[in-house]
Order: sequence, then C-alpha cells, then structure tokens
Amino acid sequence: MEMVSLARQVDFVFRQLEGELTNAAAGTVQICIRNNAVGKFGMKHHPIESRDGKLEGKDRGLTQEQVQAFRQLAIEALKYRRDWTHGEILYDFAVKPSSNTWSASVLYESNYNMAAWNSRYTPQRLA
Repeated sequence: MEMVSLARQVDFVFRQLEGELTNAAAGTVQICIRNNAVGKFGMKHHPIESRDGKLEGKDRGLTQEQVQAFRQLAIEALKYRRDWTHGEILYDFAVKPSSNTWSASVLYESNYNMAAWNSRYTPQRLA
C-alpha cells in the first residue's frame, strides 16, 4: 500500500465500508496511518435507539448517494493534512432524520514515536 497514494487508500477504505455506511444514522470512520499507509480501519456505529422496547432507526441513515458524497468529502479533506506520516483520521457523521440531510466532521491526530528518534539523537556532554 505504500506505493499507493493516501487518497486512493482512503477511497478504498470507504468502498470497503460502503455496506456498513449505507443506512447508518451516525458513527465514526477511523483510519490508522503509519508511514503514509493505512494500517487498519473500521467504523464505530453510534448506538441503535429503542423506544418502548422497539428498535428504531432502520432505513433512516445515509443513502447510497450520501455515502458516495461522504467518500468524496473524506478524500478532499486530505488536503488539510500537513507534514505528518503517522496518526489517525476520524470522520464523524450523522444524518438528521427530519430533513434527511447529513453532516460530517474530520479530526486529524498525528502520532510521533520517540523510540525512532533515539538513534538519531546523541546528547551533548557538558564540559
């Protein structure tokens, strides 16, 4: 995957999650990145609501067209990522059932590993 651009990898992730995203009312898509390559990905579904012992929310989530728009938004949002190669991207989304509109937010988290830097850093001895 290292030879494939991160945008193409994010596209692949969203295509793999398409079935889970369709009809999902809210949740978070999580992508873990190491060396500019997707290491793992998944989706956290927000709880399914129930009222009076009956499950609600079926067929009130993202439509097929909204899932495609969400995938495009996720790819476009990569333009805001700057100067890091390790971390996570979280895409939170929710459907407003009354108007069948949806919203999403993107959170970037960069991670750095000091163990990798220890071999490059040689402390100066004080005289």
